[in-house]
Amino acid sequence: RPILIGRPAVIEQRIARYGLRLVAGQDYTVVNTDHDERYRDFWQEYHKMMSRKGITEQMAKLEMRRRTTLIGAMMVKKGEADGMICGTVSTTHRHLHFIDQVIGKKQGARVYAAMNALVLPNRQIFLVDTHVNVDPTPEQLAEITIMAAEEVRRFGIEPKVALVSHSNFGSSNAPSAQKMRDTLAILRERAPELQVDGEMHGDLALDANLRREVLPDSTLEGDANLLVLPNIDAANISYNLLKTAAGNNIAIGPMLLGAARPVHVLTASATVRRIVNMTALLVADV
Repeated sequence: RPILIGRPAVIEQRIARYGLRLVAGQDYTVVNTDHDERYRDFWQEYHKMMSRKGITEQMAKLEMRRRTTLIGAMMVKKGEADGMICGTVSTTHRHLHFIDQVIGKKQGARVYAAMNALVLPNRQIFLVDTHVNVDPTPEQLAEITIMAAEEVRRFGIEPKVALVSHSNFGSSNAPSAQKMRDTLAILRERAPELQVDGEMHGDLALDANLRREVLPDSTLEGDANLLVLPNIDAANISYNLLKTAAGNNIAIGPMLLGAARPVHVLTASATVRRIVNMTALLVADV
């Protein structure tokens, strides 16, 4: 059952403006940011959690009134909601700040990451990390890759991972190329069952025949469906170019990896279709 966080009057005005057949209490429930009986409990719990991290009582009261993502995260933490979708306003890191404070990372996770999926002609491609880590280390990239592969399997797809770079199997010793080689070494140790190879060019990642010509003994069989990029610039640019040029602007994500509970941080470009798709994914997570 959908829970909307906001001011009831504004929500009703927008329902009327768009001619939607939605009735409060029947099709959805509302957490009123102007007045909710749980407000005192929420801000006190938040202050208790953050009192040694610079959050005073007054700040806790203010933040719990105006930050809808914080309210939603607290609802998930306290069992008032099963999951949360946020992020259509502001930036990923602003939302992730409150998610990290209240919900935190899942057991064993040391990093968050964002994965996007693209439905392209004759193939599906997943990309990481498009929105969270600016310049991840090899250790972080290895952890992100393992988490992303697990998520890809939940779609019923066996992950075939390419560590993508401007360098092609040792053709460059630039720091970003060495990073991808180090990532591969870590993955060989931590996830030996994973089909992965790199560092490699993007065309070799997506074309197994071309890859066999360049490196016949590559440990990656078939076309890659999970692309791991060396930094946020490469991942975000690749994602947006593919989405626009070949994907008809149809995407699933961003999917937040590493959180302790089902939570996804979307972006301002999210369409209604994408929000619906992510809601379905969230329900499956729950």
